[in-house]
Amino acid sequence: QVQLVESGGGLVQAGDSLRLSCAASGRTLNNYAMGWFRQAPGKEREFVAGINRSGGSTIYADSVKGRFTISRDNAKNTVYLQMNSLKPEDTAHYYCAAARGDYFGTRQYEYPNWGQGTQVTVSS
Repeated sequence: QVQLVESGGGLVQAGDSLRLSCAASGRTLNNYAMGWFRQAPGKEREFVAGINRSGGSTIYADSVKGRFTISRDNAKNTVYLQMNSLKPEDTAHYYCAAARGDYFGTRQYEYPNWGQGTQVTVSS
């Protein structure tokens, strides 16, 4: 079982940038593909970005494509989400999750390991 801890959230203004980190412990991160998800108040949790085990392949939700970048440093057991040009609609609780095998897509049930999340609030 891998334990995940997110950090880097905060309150920013529209147009600002933030970098979220997801630190893993318990098992080495290169055993897992990883995803970032978010949940806004009153809405269902949604997929944001995914990355395969090597970091060579990524996928993004249309709403963040071109603004967000997922990356990983397996030597540091950490996954990142660089968020640029933030919008008020990006306000949400952001979670990282570790997937089964090398799946890094949108299906949440493929991610059995989740962190507690970090809050991102973007003011207009």
